[in-house]
Amino acid sequence: MATHTQGRDISALEEGISRSREEEYRKSLNDDGDGGGGSFCTSANVVVLIQKVIAEAVGTYFLIFVGCGAVALDKIYGTVTFPGICLAFGIIVMVMVYSVGHISGAHFNPAVTITMAFFRQFPLKQVPIYILAQLLGAILASGTLYLLLDVGKESFFGTVPVGSNIQSLVMEFIASFLLMFVISGVATDNRAIGEMAGIAIGMTLLIGVLIAGPISGGSMNPARTIGPALILHKYTALWVYIVGPILGTVLGGFVYNLIRYTDKPLKEVAKNASTTLLKSASRVF
Repeated sequence: MATHTQGRDISALEEGISRSREEEYRKSLNDDGDGGGGSFCTSANVVVLIQKVIAEAVGTYFLIFVGCGAVALDKIYGTVTFPGICLAFGIIVMVMVYSVGHISGAHFNPAVTITMAFFRQFPLKQVPIYILAQLLGAILASGTLYLLLDVGKESFFGTVPVGSNIQSLVMEFIASFLLMFVISGVATDNRAIGEMAGIAIGMTLLIGVLIAGPISGGSMNPARTIGPALILHKYTALWVYIVGPILGTVLGGFVYNLIRYTDKPLKEVAKNASTTLLKSASRVF
């Protein structure tokens, strides 16, 4: 009887140790790597980071392949039409958010990644590798379109200002502000309906392309402009599509964070948001 009881105790102890190890492993998988340097370098975290990077590269690839592909097809064959281009961008973003959003967060946009890190919603140390993955995806997709389609100067599928650079800069700023404001609301606030995030973000991008497209091309994404520019060697006003989206997304994130905490006085909310903004700026620069 004593032997039987002792056997059960040993079995329970082994089961407890096994559960403890399993919990530690799951904890290491869920760690974003923003803690100590040692945890970031563990094999589990490296694997998770690689998965995130691949997801970002694949997601950005298909964003550019489908969206810019629609632009190229419309210019070459005239079959897609401008509303079709808007739908292509909106739908592919929605699809990819639902496909890999649970893996990488579905940024697909250097401006979004920078803004997330700016407000401490994303590990700062992962920003460079995310941006590299996004640029790689955009470049590969642009190269694929260049090889598959008869792309000439008239069928350039990147973004260039139609009017003045200032007009395009302001339009990119406003459209990017709206995009990040919506992303902050549906993807970073736990009070939002998470299942609707993909639809809301996709439809916001559709609206942004619809309104900004005739003036600036409706980029809202440095990778979406840099990829085609590098492949087709057309760098007209490239700075507009880097500065505009980044400034727009940062301000969009700032404004949403300003209204996120509704149970505090406005003066205190503004003070806290400004402090966070300044601290984040000091960390980035």
